[in-house]
Amino acid sequence: MFTTVLVANRGEIAVRVVRTLRDLGIRSVTVYTDPDAAAPHVTAADVAVRIGSYLSIDDVLDAARATGAEAIHPGYGFLSENTAFAAACADAGVVFVGPPASAIEAMGDKIRAKQTVAKAGVPVVPGSDGAGLSDAELAAAVADIGFPVLLKPSAGGGGKGMHEVHRAEDLDAAIATARREAKSSFGDDTLLVERLVTTPRHIEIQVLADTHGNAVHLGERECSLQRRHQKIVEEAPSPLLTPEQREAMGAAAVEAAKSVGYAGAGTVEFIVGADRPDEFFFMEMNTRLQVEHPVTEEVYGVDLVELQLRVAAGEEAPWPAVLEPHGHAIEVRVYAEDPAAGFLPTGGRILALDLPRTVRVDAGIVAGGTVGSDYDPMLAKVIAHGRDRAEALRRLDAALRDTVLLGLGTNIGFLRTMLAAPDVVAGRLDTGLVGRRVDDWVAAELPEDVLSAAAAHRLLALEPTGPVVDPFDVPGAWRVGGPAWTAFRLTVDEPVTVKVRGRAADAEVAVGDSPAMPMRARRIGDRMAVTVADTTRHYMVAEDGPTLWIGRDGQAWAVREQETADVAAAAHASDGGPVTSPMPGTVTIVDVTDGERVTAGQRVAVVEAMKMEHALTAPVDGIVRELRARAGATVARGATLMIVEAEN
Repeated sequence: MFTTVLVANRGEIAVRVVRTLRDLGIRSVTVYTDPDAAAPHVTAADVAVRIGSYLSIDDVLDAARATGAEAIHPGYGFLSENTAFAAACADAGVVFVGPPASAIEAMGDKIRAKQTVAKAGVPVVPGSDGAGLSDAELAAAVADIGFPVLLKPSAGGGGKGMHEVHRAEDLDAAIATARREAKSSFGDDTLLVERLVTTPRHIEIQVLADTHGNAVHLGERECSLQRRHQKIVEEAPSPLLTPEQREAMGAAAVEAAKSVGYAGAGTVEFIVGADRPDEFFFMEMNTRLQVEHPVTEEVYGVDLVELQLRVAAGEEAPWPAVLEPHGHAIEVRVYAEDPAAGFLPTGGRILALDLPRTVRVDAGIVAGGTVGSDYDPMLAKVIAHGRDRAEALRRLDAALRDTVLLGLGTNIGFLRTMLAAPDVVAGRLDTGLVGRRVDDWVAAELPEDVLSAAAAHRLLALEPTGPVVDPFDVPGAWRVGGPAWTAFRLTVDEPVTVKVRGRAADAEVAVGDSPAMPMRARRIGDRMAVTVADTTRHYMVAEDGPTLWIGRDGQAWAVREQETADVAAAAHASDGGPVTSPMPGTVTIVDVTDGERVTAGQRVAVVEAMKMEHALTAPVDGIVRELRARAGATVARGATLMIVEAEN
């Protein structure tokens, strides 16, 4: 076994790999870039080395040489499926903890992968099988396949650059966007096209292979709950498959791995029609550890990172002789994103963080850390295991209810709503379910108690402290004619007037047009207990300038007190006004010039964050004024890129 291993990654996966290295008594080395100088994976390792880029093969190998690392674990993403990196490790005499470069090359190109596994008898989705197709050749392939189709980058994975196309008139724009995203994410804009399987379920098989010709599978994971082809929830086993179907898919996955001389942990992904589970098609093979590997670990009682290391060290069949599943495990991915805004990335400083302690949590964040737009928006994974699926769901919901993250928007509240949906509870899943139901799952009204809690926080802040208190300094204290009301204009989505009177220990609150209710509030540190009309709720709170973050039951709300000037500005903006960036990111395209006439809905710029593009459009017919957007410039969320002055 190795004595020193370098982890060529960041975030939660780097922390997770270091944990196994520590358990095995192996010295750990991590690398970091300037934005990650204070990241948790830096402090988790025995040694950390600054590099210029996680994608720089030379930087990573230099760090390995400098620290005496005998092996490199690539995690997932970045260089994990880079053929040149695996080959460079071999040339440098450093063990790559993964499959041989030839297997990565065969499976990393989706076109070649389909050809390879098809020869081994594995069923594949009908689609293009030629490499390097031009736009015209892609269009011709679509004509042969028929709509709907799915455009996919030949390199890479993770749903980036994938686009469904249902109409001929949308094809050219989809190809152009998919090529840009593929080039940005993987450095290769080669595309392939496949028949789009309707009501598809995404089911993948975990395989393990050693360097002695042995290969096994550890059952399946269901990954059908996705947004924009990016997984949100994964579970093992699938609620769809019978034991016979599981064995058939497992056998096909093992054959796919053997067809390329695979070694290490890998995942063979299949697409299955929800109405025809006996018919499955190979999609791709991920020649690395998967984000969702913990659910397999929980069900089979293994450490996949440890098994990767043992295979890389040359051990024969290091997995248990009997691989028996036990119970059910479900994982959710916590993202820095806004589900109500189409899952646009968010960002900011983590003001407060409380992660659950009753289930497994793989996280790469800490309170006080900053989530920027440089890397993937996934923050953590919450994994629950139960004796059956129902118990796993209950334990997972309870864990999410106990999770608090303040300072930036996340999908935690959305995850709880989604997991409680009848279709999800019943296991009636497909990859389009989230897209069809997202509006319902983000449509919840703002709970009235949140505004009451915000007003209670303001009241506590206004109350004087000290041994002697002048009664006239107490907000809402006694006055001639009775106690006075203090009004706050609070905004989350829409401004609402909230009135309070009395002291926090014995007050009244009225939210909007609702009648006044008795209220009591007290605060200890970053926690606050507020009782309104005999119901007590507990909150975590954190302040960020004029914004108060309030969290409870897995939800978080950013509350601002609206000033008179803000009201006037909002009214003015409704006439047209600014085009702002909906997320922190980089301006990649500017379509207009200062003084140009535009029409409502016309694209004026494109902002990219975390490898995702978002098109910005003109709010009204008008003239572009004060153009500030510049291609390549970094912008903050809410930054004004230009003004569209209404023609009227």
